[in-house]
Amino acid sequence: MKLRFSDRIGFTKPKTELIKEGLSPEMVNTIWTLIHEMLLEAKSNEVEHYRGEKYSDLTKLFRKLWINFFKRPIDNLPTNYNQVNEVAAKRNLREWFFEQAQWHEQLNLFEFLFEDEDKKLQEVCNDFLKTEYSAYRFIDGVLTEINSKEEIIEIENALNISDKFKPVKTHLASALHLLSDKTKPDYRNSIKESISAVESFCKIILENNNTTLGKALSQIEKKHAIPVSLKNAFSSLYGYTSEEAGIRHALLENGTTVGLDEARFMLITCSAFINYLMTKI
Repeated sequence: MKLRFSDRIGFTKPKTELIKEGLSPEMVNTIWTLIHEMLLEAKSNEVEHYRGEKYSDLTKLFRKLWINFFKRPIDNLPTNYNQVNEVAAKRNLREWFFEQAQWHEQLNLFEFLFEDEDKKLQEVCNDFLKTEYSAYRFIDGVLTEINSKEEIIEIENALNISDKFKPVKTHLASALHLLSDKTKPDYRNSIKESISAVESFCKIILENNNTTLGKALSQIEKKHAIPVSLKNAFSSLYGYTSEEAGIRHALLENGTTVGLDEARFMLITCSAFINYLMTKI
């Protein structure tokens, strides 16, 4: 990113640290601009009949917000003659966003509004998040703390494999959601889901649902010429999460804790390994 004039001559310092907690004023303004321009203003005036009523796309968006995000009674939504007052509804949303919402609530809204939108819109959002040095990016509709483009690519590629591997995608998506839940993250189970995705992938390509990851890797190593060192590395990771030695059992007894760094490492590593195996089959 090009340095500003004042940065180049030393009067100001460029941003260098990714923002993981909190939002800069510039980021708050940027998020609202994206919401306003790409959703609120962009919704067409086409209407859809629902129980005899006509709703514009924007009205449907506000109804979705009131019912599913704010959990407010629908008759609390501003109306004029039984139709949603879109101007008043947008004013209320803006006041909540700038005057009441905490930073994580602002990101909750951002994610809620864009999670089901076209991936191209999410990519536009990611470009702005990167520009403002946010540590978060949209991956498969989820705002996730990922620090590099390479990490995002590995996870997205693993999530986009064919429907033949639907159980694999289910495990990875679950790992991503457990990792990214800012109100109640579950890093331990995120790690379990990540390694389960690899195990599920191996079971599918071997057509053996009763095998374990350790046994499956030994068969895959011989059949698809996987380096022994790489197979051993993943066998060790599987041991880390096994009943005897790690996530699934010992953490509860020994008081050992895992955090964001460990869960993110496992998600990225398991995604990359699945992508690697895809090139071998």
